[in-house]
Amino acid sequence: MVATALLAATAVASQPADTRRGPVTNLPLPRYVSMKAAEGNVRRGPSRAHRIDWVFKRRGMPLMITAEHGHWRRVQDRDGAGGWVHYALISGVRTVLIQQDMVEGHTRPDPTAPVTAMFETGVVAKLGDCEPDWCRISAGGYKGWVQKTALWGVSPDELRD
Repeated sequence: MVATALLAATAVASQPADTRRGPVTNLPLPRYVSMKAAEGNVRRGPSRAHRIDWVFKRRGMPLMITAEHGHWRRVQDRDGAGGWVHYALISGVRTVLIQQDMVEGHTRPDPTAPVTAMFETGVVAKLGDCEPDWCRISAGGYKGWVQKTALWGVSPDELRD
């Protein structure tokens, strides 16, 4: 039984990143989600018996799921910090983190299009449609198309409509 589980885990880990699937949800790994809760304990392992290393304290913060185990998801933030959180603390609602200061939001995905908003570093924005190099985001009542390179929480090849 242990050898079978080890063999299955090895097979999943050896798959290319774009085809790897979570053993619980069958959703792609890695994938992005957001914090549903205002606070969430980050644990060393996938159970309440494991020590709490720290607490995420930002509702809506984008996170990357890198592993699944039962009701637990191993996540990491933009800085690579992470651990295990209970699945009830995360949401499939997509958000992104602005990584550059004063990012221009445009009326359409074109650097020459009129600017509708400026987004500061650290702003968490709701993710909308994405084209090859651009995503539409909204935060604080403002919206616009932003170049993907200014965002964390969306894959470079991700398309959304």
